[in-house]
Amino acid sequence: MTTRFVVCGETLIDLIQVDDHSGGFLSSSWSAMSAGGPMNSAVALGDLGADVHFLGRLSRDAFGAQLRGHIEAAGVALDLATESSQATSLAVVSLDDEGKASYTFHFSDTANFGWQEADLPTLGHGDWLHIASLACVVSPGSDVLLDWSHGLKSGISYDINVRPTVITDPEEYWAKVRPWLRVVGQHKGILKASDEDVEFLAQVEAPGSDPVDVLADWVAQYGIGLGVVTLGPGGAVAVDPEGHRTAVKGFPTQVVDTVGAGDTFMAGFLDGHVGRQLDLESSLLRGAAAASIVCSRRGAQPPTADEVDALIQTRAASRV
Repeated sequence: MTTRFVVCGETLIDLIQVDDHSGGFLSSSWSAMSAGGPMNSAVALGDLGADVHFLGRLSRDAFGAQLRGHIEAAGVALDLATESSQATSLAVVSLDDEGKASYTFHFSDTANFGWQEADLPTLGHGDWLHIASLACVVSPGSDVLLDWSHGLKSGISYDINVRPTVITDPEEYWAKVRPWLRVVGQHKGILKASDEDVEFLAQVEAPGSDPVDVLADWVAQYGIGLGVVTLGPGGAVAVDPEGHRTAVKGFPTQVVDTVGAGDTFMAGFLDGHVGRQLDLESSLLRGAAAASIVCSRRGAQPPTADEVDALIQTRAASRV
C-alpha cells in the first residue's frame, strides 16, 4: 500500500539579500524565497514523487499565494491546509562566507501558530506524519499539536530543527522538545536532528558530549524506534533501539548555501525508508544525496528522484 505522507508545520518567506549594491546604503535588494522547514520537506517529498499532503496554516496575503503556488507546483496536496487572515511569517537570512545560513524570524501575529483542534485531521495506519521545527515549540499552536499527536494511529517522524534565535535558552528549548521525544517513543517513530541541534540541547544535561552518543541516549531513554543525526558535509548516522549505528558519508558539492539542507535530507530519507521500504543505509544515502544537491542551489530547491538516483549511481560507479 502506498504511504500517504502528511507533513505538518510552518511556512515562511526567507528574505535573502541579492548581491547588488547599486543602491548603496540607502536601499538593498532581497529575494523572497518560499521556505519553512516542514514545507521544504513536503515540497522535497513531492519532487521525489511521493504522495504528500501539507498540513499547515497559510495566509491569504500575497506571500501566502506564493507559498500556495510553490507547494502545489511540487505536486503536494493542500486539502489538509487551513487558510488564515493572519500574515505570513518572515525570516531574514544571513549567509556566512561558506554559504551557511542563520535566521532572524518575524512571527508576531502570523498565521503559523494559531492552530485550533478543528484544524487537525484524523490520521490512520496508512498515513505517515512528519512534523518539525518551530510548529512544535512556539505556543499556543505547539500545545494544540502536542495534544493531537498523542491520539495518532499513523507512523510519525519528528525533526527537532532547533532555532536558537527564537528560544535562546537551551533549558527552555529542551523543555519544549522533551514531550515530543515522548510522543515519538510512544509511536516507535523516527527522531531526526542535526549535530548542531543536539549540541545546543545537550548543554542542559550532557554538555560537550558527542552528538551521536547523545542521540543514542535519547533513543534508549524515550523508546524511540530510530534516531538519525546529520553531520553536515560529514554525512549522517542512524541509531536503532539496540544501539547499532549505521553511517554514510556526505556527497561532496560546491555549496551555494545550506538553506533547506536538513529538510531535504529528511525528505530523501523518508522517501527511501518509509515510502520505498529500502534498507537503512540506502535510505541514508538518499537523504545525503538529496541534501548535497540542494546545497548546490540557491535557496531550498530540492532534487527529483532521477537526480538523486544519478548522484548515488555516480558514487557507486567511482568505487568499481
